[in-house]
Amino acid sequence: MERWSLRADASAYVDTAHLNVHQLKGVVHERYRRGSDVLAVTLLSFGFKHGLPAEADVVLDVRFLPNPYFVEALSASTGEEAAVRDFVLGNPDAGEFLDKTQSLLEFLLPRAEREGKAYLTVAVGCTGGRHRSVAVVQELAKRLPERHPLTVRHRDLGRGRD
Repeated sequence: MERWSLRADASAYVDTAHLNVHQLKGVVHERYRRGSDVLAVTLLSFGFKHGLPAEADVVLDVRFLPNPYFVEALSASTGEEAAVRDFVLGNPDAGEFLDKTQSLLEFLLPRAEREGKAYLTVAVGCTGGRHRSVAVVQELAKRLPERHPLTVRHRDLGRGRD
């Protein structure tokens, strides 16, 4: 008996194995909410210790930057707060990383759009997803051209200090 496979006929696939209902809603919303031919971009911060995001098209690693987790005054804060942001972005390597990543995305985005992609998710990871990746994603969002609809998500920000 031959079984019909829905997956074989699908034009897109979302691996829901590691997504809760809210994350799934976010993925569906980001990918399918618009009707234009303009590429939608998602910048996603995450923690490697919680696994790679299934929806990532590009994964970047910022664990080479000094970790605010090990600075007592910053450990309980997040990359959304000025003190952590200044600590992370004040490192010369952070500035160079942002410059090179911006150049990469300025090269990649029009080509992905020309290829017919509707969305592109750029995931930036650090160890726990609360400090470095959050600060870098926030800064990267300021640098991207306004031509593309942009969503910023911080997957692991609410996990706390586990």
